[in-house]
Amino acid sequence: MNATTEAGPAALTGTARAFHHNRGLVLDEIGSVLQQVDPLEVAALVTELRLADRIFVAGAGRSGLVLKMAAMRLMHLGLTVHVVGETTAPAIRAGDLLLAASGSGTTAGVVKAAETAAAHGARVAAYTTAPGSPLAAAAAAVVIIPAARKTDHGSSLTRQYSGSLFEQVLFAATEAVFQSLWDEDTSAAEDLWLRHANLE
Repeated sequence: MNATTEAGPAALTGTARAFHHNRGLVLDEIGSVLQQVDPLEVAALVTELRLADRIFVAGAGRSGLVLKMAAMRLMHLGLTVHVVGETTAPAIRAGDLLLAASGSGTTAGVVKAAETAAAHGARVAAYTTAPGSPLAAAAAAVVIIPAARKTDHGSSLTRQYSGSLFEQVLFAATEAVFQSLWDEDTSAAEDLWLRHANLE
């Protein structure tokens, strides 16, 4: 048994007490915002994923890291996925999908990627907090994550720093999307594992 189980959280002090409190804070905030994500918006994004010949992912900073994780999971399902900016990413074209994420929807590189993709006949799907943003305007499917933007310091939506809540919910949402696609695919975990990187 751990200390919390034996003595209860009231017995904790210092860092242990702070961690116990903030673990609950983070989980509560993620759960609250994730419950507000519209399943119909997600379904539209998943339709775009299904129809795409190839999928490209684009995001900056921590949002970009989350989409790289999502790209790996989509690859495990057998989809053709590229990360924008990597040296092996080919040119995007009609029939492809750009999956982009930006909390503000104004991140210059991400918006430019969306506009370039659309100009070449590709579709765009996006995760953002901002339905009126340039990124949302460029996308055929938009999933709104109603979290604070990274510049909303002191926001009543979160007690966490900067864009943490958006990025956390983005990760949870992309994992739920993967799980939904896998449910439909019916491949065994062992089949997906055959696609897992063996050069690490």
